[in-house]
Amino acid sequence: MKTVFIINPAAGNGNALKKWSRFAETIRFPYETVFTQTAGHAATIVRSYKEAGDKMLIIGFGGDGTLREIIAGAAGAEQLIVGAVAAGSGNDFGRGFHSFPTAESIAEFLKHPEAKREDLGELQNGGIQRFASSSGIGLDAEISALVNRSTVKKWLNKINAGKLVYLLYVVLTLARFKKFQLTMEQQGQKRVFEDVWFATVSNQPYFGGGMKISPDSKTDDGLLELTVVHGISRLKLLLVFGTVFTGSHTRFKEVHQTSGIEYKLTVDGAIFRHTDGDYAGKTPIHEAVSYTVSEHHWYAVNTRKKEESK
Repeated sequence: MKTVFIINPAAGNGNALKKWSRFAETIRFPYETVFTQTAGHAATIVRSYKEAGDKMLIIGFGGDGTLREIIAGAAGAEQLIVGAVAAGSGNDFGRGFHSFPTAESIAEFLKHPEAKREDLGELQNGGIQRFASSSGIGLDAEISALVNRSTVKKWLNKINAGKLVYLLYVVLTLARFKKFQLTMEQQGQKRVFEDVWFATVSNQPYFGGGMKISPDSKTDDGLLELTVVHGISRLKLLLVFGTVFTGSHTRFKEVHQTSGIEYKLTVDGAIFRHTDGDYAGKTPIHEAVSYTVSEHHWYAVNTRKKEESK
């Protein structure tokens, strides 16, 4: 099986390139490398592999956005197996799926390659945007947009404290964020939420650099989970954020969670949204946006966990 590393040298504010230099020295099997140059480049690369039709292990060496592009490009192609080495800032993808910790673990996988069919989420609003882990509307999306533009993030990453920037921007954004109204339609039933802080559609448990926003989400069940945080004061929301890392926030009455195959969400303002932590524009006012599982991809099975479970 041919092995290709798709490396995003800009991931982790440039730290991915340094990590790759060290990682490459430990590889003891044949491989090829491709370095991404712009946003969207990884998806273009993978689509060309899909058209070629060769059986291949494609390993994303970058952050959540890099893996989203690779998976979106590989969706539907049974001959393409996707794997990951975490080299970004948040690395939530590697928490919900698994990532290869070492080159040796990849070598072990290649001896007996096995892939698992996984879901890929999609939002539709004129065009289609796909996500591997989560997509959000509201406070979390605005925070993500600010974090990704932040010079503070780059400085904190240099001292290995990049995760603190998310919490910093939670506090800063809370003070000025304007809550909104959200209408959710699911299986023909509508529910209106007032004073909404954010709504997150999840394909796996984690977002925001390790926050367990949707503890029961599974990557292969054909379902997406919706979490709506509403009707809660700023002070209490700060306290709730502290419980998200353990998943215990779900006990609060202001946190609504549901599971389903599709949601239509409508808001009363131009609200920030994200896909896998990357800015995805603003939600149009009073226009329903559809969220569903669109396609599937094949992801490398964690052979180490399989051995441990025997």
